[in-house]
Amino acid sequence: MLQILCLFIPIIAAFFMPFLFKKIRNVHTGWFVLIVPLFLVVYYSTFIPAVSKGETVIEQLSWIPSLGISFVSYIDGLSLLFSLLISGIGALVVLYSIFYLNRKKEQLHNFYIYLLIFMSAMLGVVQSDNMITLYFFWELTSISSFLLIGYWFNRDKSRFGALKSMMITVAGGMLMLGGFVLLSLMGGTFSIRALIEQAPQLATNDLFIVALVLILLGAFTKSAQFPFYIWLPDAMEAPTPVSAYLHSATMVKAGIYLVARFTPIFALSEVWVWLVAGIGLLTLFWGSFFALKQTDLKGILAFSTVSQLGLIMSLLGVSAIAYHIDGAEDTVFKYAAFAAIFHLINHATFKGSLFMIAGIVDHETGTRDIRKLGGLMSLMPVSFTVALIGSFSMAGLPPFNGFLSKEMFLTAMLSVTEFDLFNFSTWGPLFPIIAWVASVFTFIYSFYFVFKTFTGKLNVDQLPTKPHEAPIGMLISPVLLAGLVVTIFFIPNIVTDTFVKPAVVAIQPFLYSSPYDVNIHVSAWHGPTTELYMTIGIVVVGLLLFLTLSKWQKLYSALPERFTLNRLYDFTINELLGSWMTRFSKLYMTGSIRKYLAYMFTAIPVIVIGTLIVKNAFAFKFEGSSPIHLYEIILILVLVIGTITTVFARSRITSIIALGAVGYTVSLFFVIFNAPDLALTQLVIETISVALFLMAFYHLPKFSKVEERTRFKFGRAFVSIAVGIMVTLVALSSHSQKFIESISSYYKETVYSEAGGGNIVNVILVDYRGFDTLFEIAVLAIAGISIFAMIKLRLSRKEKNYESK
Repeated sequence: MLQILCLFIPIIAAFFMPFLFKKIRNVHTGWFVLIVPLFLVVYYSTFIPAVSKGETVIEQLSWIPSLGISFVSYIDGLSLLFSLLISGIGALVVLYSIFYLNRKKEQLHNFYIYLLIFMSAMLGVVQSDNMITLYFFWELTSISSFLLIGYWFNRDKSRFGALKSMMITVAGGMLMLGGFVLLSLMGGTFSIRALIEQAPQLATNDLFIVALVLILLGAFTKSAQFPFYIWLPDAMEAPTPVSAYLHSATMVKAGIYLVARFTPIFALSEVWVWLVAGIGLLTLFWGSFFALKQTDLKGILAFSTVSQLGLIMSLLGVSAIAYHIDGAEDTVFKYAAFAAIFHLINHATFKGSLFMIAGIVDHETGTRDIRKLGGLMSLMPVSFTVALIGSFSMAGLPPFNGFLSKEMFLTAMLSVTEFDLFNFSTWGPLFPIIAWVASVFTFIYSFYFVFKTFTGKLNVDQLPTKPHEAPIGMLISPVLLAGLVVTIFFIPNIVTDTFVKPAVVAIQPFLYSSPYDVNIHVSAWHGPTTELYMTIGIVVVGLLLFLTLSKWQKLYSALPERFTLNRLYDFTINELLGSWMTRFSKLYMTGSIRKYLAYMFTAIPVIVIGTLIVKNAFAFKFEGSSPIHLYEIILILVLVIGTITTVFARSRITSIIALGAVGYTVSLFFVIFNAPDLALTQLVIETISVALFLMAFYHLPKFSKVEERTRFKFGRAFVSIAVGIMVTLVALSSHSQKFIESISSYYKETVYSEAGGGNIVNVILVDYRGFDTLFEIAVLAIAGISIFAMIKLRLSRKEKNYESK
């Protein structure tokens, strides 16, 4: 049970944040929060020995057993890696936030509540085996990230960025849920493990491609793939600890995790290969190209994150080719999944440190505008060193971990051209070309970030704050991450054997039975290979373009802003959903309850009668029906006359009397059909209703001229007749098509023996429908309390007005 409990420990801890913030004012709330991720790191580290051998650990807690929904914590190589990233980077981010956020100026309890909820949500995403619980945690990450991005809610840009991120990711999540439902219909289960076992059979289903596309849309929106990346740059308005946590190591990696987890199911489809690899490469190029257009430090890192996520996504797409080649475990494609996971780890280290450095620069200089920055190297030597390590690793230079995974990335892209599969012989050469060009721009924006900030001329006059080195507490986390960047380069195989290989087995379970089968040894030198020559070309061309950046960077200003994806989003939200839909809604949102009822009662008969016609559901059978007597015909005529009188009467008292006659006539039908209890209830209700109407009659205004108009009565009559026909047809058709035995026989058999009552109607209301009755009473009680409160409020206002006079 501890395994599942750990998923909710951060949320449980969040309940104590307001108390700690208000009662313990002398200690930063973050110190208490830090205990949570540290505990989780220690706990999940205990799984490393078992998981590194290929074992899995499963714990289950039933949630909705009737629907097959439960909390299943499934820890294998992939989920353990993500769990350690979530908790480990989370601990460093919390430590960083203690020195970044001022406890006297910030509402820290809100910040840490949102952060802890997000931590739980991410752990739930990466450990859930049940697709419904995965979706539950998935949307919880969107909601909590919305709150974190909009933490500084007094800023317009923060609110805009938070709304933008939630709109796009939640929309993708809803589509993903549709894919999950289709998968469950095809496989008869919500378990991902069970669906993986059925993968060959699922691939032949007609709904397979539809489910594939829907799930990919959810993954692409969350991991900021083209064209859904537009939310990520605007999310940079969040506090830097949020950016370092959500947008480098965790939330944006959720889409990567989803693709990796579902690869064993969908890799058999060439659509999956092309979409994942193609969109990933496009995103890699797009993000790296437009990163150089940015002038905000976090904006540069946002687009660099987009490009790096595209790199990982493209590797996962290429890795799926291995499912279509005999003996794939011996081919170069095994490097693709390995490189994807390895680069995911490396990216978390160098990008987390760079985000923290961007926050330090902003914190100590008062700006993130790279046009105002420069010459900070002598004033902030530690920050410069960390930024240099992180940037060089991101550029793919030795001796940093990014170089190792970048070389493997180039190897995987080159391997695409070796196989005549899915038209890769035709389009395959584009893969290494796009990868190389994007790597050149990656090199340039990495140098752009570090050297434009820390070298050159120091413009103190343009900085809001006199620059100085950050306090030691704020430097601990980025220094530790930078230390990992260097350490992993020199001891990569310890990391890959422990974390990468078990994750690869989870991605490619049909190729490897255990981590020991993943025969890959990472080294920095492979001799004079094509990848080495490509790297040399990246460095040479990248340096030339960086040194001449001022001459060609102006080209970005020539790109038309009118046709950007951000403009499309703004148009959709502000114009299409804002202005146009507002105008359209004003056409029918008139404030008239009568019109609203007309709309509803017009739509319902159209839908129901239309369904009866399309489905050919008419089946009127009068065999076995009771004969109709003369007195029943008379009562029906009384009902019709009373109803017509109620509608067309010009006097309210006439309408009340006619309505009462209708009710009393209905009670006579209950008597005829041997339902005395219902007849008695109907008589009581009608008596009370007529009495209440008459009591209120004196206070009602006279008929207005509007009410006396008759030009709309034909339309009302048409709606009324349509509703009447609909109810009649449904009643007759349902009476004629009884496929199962009526439940009334069950009531007759059990009303006395099971419920201990003699009156079947009373027992149904009190026992069988006890909760319904309780809720009805609760609704009436709430309505009564609300009416009483409004009356008291009105009376108190009158008294105040009287006193003021």
